[in-house]
Amino acid sequence: MGLLEKILGKKKLDYKKRFTLLKAAISGTMSEFYMARDKETDQIVGLKILDKEKTRQIDERFRNMKGVRKPREGQIAIQLKHPYIVDTFEEGFTTGNEQYLVMEYLEGTGLNNVLMIKQDYLAGARLTYIRQCAEALQAVHKAGFIHRDFCPRNLLFTGDGKILKLTDFGLSLPNRPPFTDPGNRTGTPNYMAPELIRRRATDERLDIFAFGVTMYELCTRELPWPRGANGLAAMTHDQPPAPITNFRPNINPTLAKAIHWCLKAEPRDRCPSMADFLKMIERVEYEDDV
Repeated sequence: MGLLEKILGKKKLDYKKRFTLLKAAISGTMSEFYMARDKETDQIVGLKILDKEKTRQIDERFRNMKGVRKPREGQIAIQLKHPYIVDTFEEGFTTGNEQYLVMEYLEGTGLNNVLMIKQDYLAGARLTYIRQCAEALQAVHKAGFIHRDFCPRNLLFTGDGKILKLTDFGLSLPNRPPFTDPGNRTGTPNYMAPELIRRRATDERLDIFAFGVTMYELCTRELPWPRGANGLAAMTHDQPPAPITNFRPNINPTLAKAIHWCLKAEPRDRCPSMADFLKMIERVEYEDDV
């Protein structure tokens, strides 16, 4: 990198020149995602191009906060190096001023898609996936961030189906004020913690709630609460979640208790950390008590 580039910042990426796009873009809520071949390394990667307007709308929520700037998705993702988190190799801006990320490409599908298939591809492996997801989220929190959109759509399988990896840090924030102050209600409705819906102050426990909902769904293919007209299942927090045994009678009781601990409506009653969750299930050997 030359002196001018160092002064002005990293050179912008002409992604159509550097990459061969092998698959048409998959449009997400805030981005487009390509399977691509890096001409410089011959490596198959995932190329994520963020939508400028949608990214601006998210960033706009923080522009009135004196002295702070919301980190870019890529700035957060590239710090998170863990076996159960999708690896980000490079991030920056394209020549069109879009944010981009060059990522590990996974051949597998999302957990949300697997949960819609009648055939049970998860049988006998759920406990493994639960631990992987817990360790990934623990790593995010240890790095000082809140994911804020933990849900089946953001959990991807490797091609062999042995590992489930956490991805998508587009809504992630540092776990400190003013980012945790009341008012910023973003996420996927069915997985949003009550304190987030009520626009109260937040911390990593909102991820733990979303983790609980997701693991409940992983075990049962159902949500803990009836789906609301607007998808805000957690809005029924005044009622306890349906016992997980209603849908999975033989689930290991310790695992069931741990998942329900994550679903407590009041943050002070909820599992305080992923380390505590992992400790609670450390002696669990099987997902079902048979």
